[in-house]
Amino acid sequence: MTQAINNSKKERSITIFITGGSSGIGYQAVLKLISLGHNIILPCKNILRANEVLTNIVNQLPFELSKKGSIYTPIMDLSDLKSIDSLCFELKKKRLNIDILILNAGLQYTGSKTPRRSTQGIELTFAVNHLSHFYLTQKLLPFINNNSYSKIIITSSEVHNPMSSGGKVGAKASLGNLSGLSSGTGFDMIDGDKFNADKAYKDSKLCNILFAKELSNRLKKLGSLISVIAWAPGLVISKDSQGFFRYSRKYNQLGQVLFAFLARDLLRITTSNEKAGMLLCDLVFSCKHNRYDFNYYSNKIISPGKFIFEETQISEEAQIEGLSNQLWGLSKSLISNII
Repeated sequence: MTQAINNSKKERSITIFITGGSSGIGYQAVLKLISLGHNIILPCKNILRANEVLTNIVNQLPFELSKKGSIYTPIMDLSDLKSIDSLCFELKKKRLNIDILILNAGLQYTGSKTPRRSTQGIELTFAVNHLSHFYLTQKLLPFINNNSYSKIIITSSEVHNPMSSGGKVGAKASLGNLSGLSSGTGFDMIDGDKFNADKAYKDSKLCNILFAKELSNRLKKLGSLISVIAWAPGLVISKDSQGFFRYSRKYNQLGQVLFAFLARDLLRITTSNEKAGMLLCDLVFSCKHNRYDFNYYSNKIISPGKFIFEETQISEEAQIEGLSNQLWGLSKSLISNII
C-alpha cells in the first residue's frame, strides 16, 4: 500500500525505513520527516492499521506544504519472522533502496504473570524488541545505501543499565550467561530464570545495546560507511490511550494511571512523544552523529521538566568483552532453528 504525498521538491530526499512508526515517538518523527520532503517506508501489522495511519498522516499534515515526501505502508508483523521474509521479498521486487533504517518498535506488557509468545513460540518481548529487529536488519542490509549519511538507529532505553534511575526500580536488567537463549525456543527469560515481564523488557533493551554495538563492529570490519546509533528517549508517557504503555495498561490500568500522574504531572520526569520524535529526527540528520564507531545517546533529566540529550556510557554488563558477539551468535542460531 502506498500513499504518495506530493514529493515535488527538486532537492534530494532520503528514504527512511522505520518500525514502530504508527504511534508514539515514531509517528511524531514520521510526520516531521514527511513534511521535510523525505520518503518513508512504514510497515504496519495489518491493513486496517495501515489505512488508519495513512488517514491520520494525511489529516495532520498542513495542506499548504509544498514539499511532502511519500509514504509506503507495507504489511509486516514483527511477532512473525515469516512476515519479515514476505516484506523483504516485496522490497526486493520493488528495488527499493534505504538511506536510514530506524528500529524503533518496542513492546512491554509489565504486569502480566505469564509470558506471551510470538508466532514462532518465542517470548514476545524478546521476539519483537530484539530478535525480529536482528533478523530484519540482516535482511535489509543489502538494500541500505553505503554512504557517509546512511545510518541504522536503534531505540533502546536507560533501563538497560541497573545504575540508571529507571533501571534501579524493580528487577534489574541482566542476561546472566544467556542460558535461556542457549536452550532453544521454549525459554521464558534470556538468563533462564522465572518469567518477569518487567525484567524481560529491560533485558530486551540491553539486547538492543549489545546488538547495536556488535553490528557497528561488524560493519566497520567490512569497511562500511553506515553509522550505528543506539539511543534512549527518556520516559515518555502520552496523555492518550496510545503510545508505549498501551500494552501494559491492559494488565494494570489503575497502576498505570497513578504512575503516569506521579511521573508526568507531579514530578515532571517524563518527556512527550513530540519532543522525543524531534530527537529522533535530529539523529537522522545531524552530521555530528555520522561516526563509524558505536555510539549511544540518552535523553537525561536534569531537573523537573528539563532534559539534556548527550552521549552516554552503556551499562557495565553491556561493556563485557565478547557478550555482544555471543548474543549475536545465539540469536542467529535460534532463528536458523525456527524458520
